[in-house]
Amino acid sequence: MEDQDTHQDTNETSGGYRKASLRILFSLLTIWFIVSFGCGILFRDWLDQFTIGTAPLGFWMAQQGSIICFVLILIAYAILMGRLDEKYGYSEKSNDKGKETK
Repeated sequence: MEDQDTHQDTNETSGGYRKASLRILFSLLTIWFIVSFGCGILFRDWLDQFTIGTAPLGFWMAQQGSIICFVLILIAYAILMGRLDEKYGYSEKSNDKGKETK
């Protein structure tokens, strides 16, 4: 009976972890799409009325801004997934605590 409760708790935990990780993933992918496709292609004409240095903002976002945004998304993903791992007990820190030292 106790094994079934533990197994059910593990399934609920992994299901919650999976939902939360997919929510993070799709949120960041949406931001990436908006910045890369939206700012670089769809909103380029509107963004070109602003400049960064001597370059129009639409051109700059297509060339540099989307790359910078992608790097920031990678950093955000690492931070958010690290917090999620700690919350659900999947982090490396929580795994090290369970190991015995000889």
